[in-house]
Amino acid sequence: MAPHDPVESIFNVLKTHKKDNFFELTDGKLLVENAPLLFEVPSNVRFSSFSSICQTSSAPIPLFHRAHSTSFKGGFLGFTKEDSSNCLMNSLGKFTGRDFHSIFRFKTWWSTQWVGNSGSDLQMETQWVLLDVPDTKSYAIIIPIVEGKFRSALYPGKDGHVLICAESGSSQVKASSFGAIAYVHVSDNPYTLMKEAYTALRVYLNTFKLLEEKSVPPLVNKFGWCTWDAFYLTVEPAGVWHGVNEFAQGGISPRFLIIDDGWQGINFDDQDPHEDAKNLVLGGTQMTARLHRLDQGEKFRKYKAGSLLGPSLPIFDPNKPKLLINKAVEIEHAEKARDKATRSGVTDLSQFEIKIEKLKKELNEMFGGDQENSFQAEPLCKDLGQHLYNSPCNSDNSGMKAFTRDLRTYFKGLDDIYVWHALCGAWGGVRPGTTHLNSKIIPCKLSQGLDGTMDDLAVVKIVEGGIGLVHPDQADYFYDSMHSYLSEVGITGVKVDVIHTLEYVSEEYGGRVELAKKYYNGLSKSLAKNFNGTGLISSMQQCNDFFLLGTKQISMGRVGDDFWFQDPNGDPNGVYWLQGVHMIHCAYNSMWMGQIIQPDWDMFQSDHVCAKFHAGSRAICGGPIYVSDSLGGHDFDLLKKLVFPDGTIPKCLYFALPTRDCIFKNPLFDGKTILKIWNFNKYGGVIGAFNCQGAGWDPKEKRIRAYSNCYKPMTGSVHVNDIEWDQLKEVSEMGKAEEYAVYLNQAEKLFSTKPASDTIPMTLEPSAFEIFSFVPIKQLSPIAKFAPIGLTNMFNSGGAIQGLQYEEAIGDGDNASAKVEVKGGGNFLAYTSVLPSKCYLNGAEVEFEWSSQDGKLILNLPWIEEANGISNVTFSFLVC
Repeated sequence: MAPHDPVESIFNVLKTHKKDNFFELTDGKLLVENAPLLFEVPSNVRFSSFSSICQTSSAPIPLFHRAHSTSFKGGFLGFTKEDSSNCLMNSLGKFTGRDFHSIFRFKTWWSTQWVGNSGSDLQMETQWVLLDVPDTKSYAIIIPIVEGKFRSALYPGKDGHVLICAESGSSQVKASSFGAIAYVHVSDNPYTLMKEAYTALRVYLNTFKLLEEKSVPPLVNKFGWCTWDAFYLTVEPAGVWHGVNEFAQGGISPRFLIIDDGWQGINFDDQDPHEDAKNLVLGGTQMTARLHRLDQGEKFRKYKAGSLLGPSLPIFDPNKPKLLINKAVEIEHAEKARDKATRSGVTDLSQFEIKIEKLKKELNEMFGGDQENSFQAEPLCKDLGQHLYNSPCNSDNSGMKAFTRDLRTYFKGLDDIYVWHALCGAWGGVRPGTTHLNSKIIPCKLSQGLDGTMDDLAVVKIVEGGIGLVHPDQADYFYDSMHSYLSEVGITGVKVDVIHTLEYVSEEYGGRVELAKKYYNGLSKSLAKNFNGTGLISSMQQCNDFFLLGTKQISMGRVGDDFWFQDPNGDPNGVYWLQGVHMIHCAYNSMWMGQIIQPDWDMFQSDHVCAKFHAGSRAICGGPIYVSDSLGGHDFDLLKKLVFPDGTIPKCLYFALPTRDCIFKNPLFDGKTILKIWNFNKYGGVIGAFNCQGAGWDPKEKRIRAYSNCYKPMTGSVHVNDIEWDQLKEVSEMGKAEEYAVYLNQAEKLFSTKPASDTIPMTLEPSAFEIFSFVPIKQLSPIAKFAPIGLTNMFNSGGAIQGLQYEEAIGDGDNASAKVEVKGGGNFLAYTSVLPSKCYLNGAEVEFEWSSQDGKLILNLPWIEEANGISNVTFSFLVC
């Protein structure tokens, strides 16, 4: 039951030298290299080698060859039941006393890591489990996948058993047998294992593409601003303009902008079908609302060209968004107090209702005070056909087109402007009867696996209102209608959110796999047509349905839950411990998501109490850096450690991953483990160490909570061998160096180390970090050694180095030199064992500082705008 169609295959499997498969299922045991991996495997479970199942594929020939070259290390598990069903559960066997690392869904939308040593320790909706196999010094993975119209996930069983749940999402779609519902693979390297396993699945399923096959959005190398925390749903043109201007005035101009939720035309079922809902503020209030038009809402539609470019700017109070948000928070607290009283048996709620109505009136008055100074609205356009942008309501002189043009006119470096939308249009989908689309309100039904996940306001609200689902046969038309308009008016990409609502509404549409395929194919086609094939950030999508079915075109997505600046459940210390939780999500999710999409570590706020902690991780994550600062809420000194003046960033070459010694550990609440993540720069490796201890998942309470006893200083160690140099061909030679210069960015220490040296000890306070740069030392002469560290005023110092060229001394009297191309201004640092004879900056001799004690060579570099911030530095060494 292979999910790809053999008729479409380009070629058949090429005969290669056969090797014995590393897996064998015999006598109720799944063996890997003759070591028992699973015991008590039921008799209805079968194993098939990769080559026996995947004999044809439409995948590119190099990938096909690569998958088959390691096919002896992998295979598929299937099972057969007597009765057919739309949801089948079966044990795959059991394990106990074996360390595992896994990823599971703790909400509909978000996944995180979990460790244990028994199949019973797994969590519901586990997306994959990695097992330590010390018997053979290897690692094995079990990945539940898609087969036919079913998707699967792993669940915990009794007495160490691992259960697999295969579900269609529709009572009309049933099966009783699966030949390949899970994939298993083994390797002696956990990172290579991930590459090989997902390459095999890409070739077999042919429903997604690997990251290496796709281009990523240009914004991945840049700094940006998202409007969410600044405005929430109150976002409007004047506020956006003021926000971008604040960054420009602070010396860091965003190169991309994300206009988040709040810009669309949405309303509720009991409102006029063609009028926008008014005065929405906080996320949550909009989750039962539906899209009633496919262009912009009234706030953006009424914008007049040039309004923000002339001398007489519209009146705008930068404090107003915060005042509105604070008032909305008051209302939210009052409503929670009323609901709590109701649950406790209070029958007279009149005092609560009076207070709530009073607060709502005050909020409406605050909104009303702005209206007389706002732009005049264009007439409401009800022609919502595919060529919406040709209507008079959306001329060049008004609306989003005029606004984006004015933004780019004033802010010359603003390359990309993205807008937010939910996969189904809005949180509640598309309102029936208001657009040219065939949409229908579908009640939501959650699968049984989601019963084991965390309570979530978004889920509660979506279930409450149902989803206005555009018929899947119109998915292509739906996305192209929306995106062609957006592209025409100057929007270069979209942030697509709330992706996993599809599984709630698949009953009538052939099940979750079939529904997902139609929607994801429509989204992919529109992305290719309207946004250069790359202009999309996927979010709230951390489930195997999306990664295995929706990523043929999509190349970037979130790898963590939302940035929460405080605990929504009211723990005052959550402002601290939530930040470490966020980093754990991102680091461990990148292990599998990074095979398919460019990991995006999400925004944060630069003035947050833990902003520096976040900034350290973003500096080496390998993705874009963006913030959601409120107006007036910026720490420009911090941002300048992350971003160059031109809005680009010193980005690592790869995506950050946890070090090998962290894989089977719990850096959140085991009370001993420091999270370490590794990455590469062009001329060195980097390790970030973060004390994330203090919170994590509680399986009994089904939520993430504080473990305050773990929020304390932690000790650990770092070694150059923690960097997996072999994972990127371009840097593999650096892993063979005999000696490395090591720089500690926070401690400002510089010294040398060797592969045979002892580990480097460290102690980190709670919510604190250190970034270690490891740069190969070059022997330029018998006495001269050199290694460029980079700009120490940047968190990722080595990311500033763009080029490096050495000239070695061959004989006596020869000169040796090191030529370094550096982007950025500030303190350049290098290690050298001897004093250079001369230093040249852009061809002119300059002075520098050198310390014989630790070999620090320091030079101040200017930011030269005409040279795009590039400086060329040459150090000469005399050889006697």
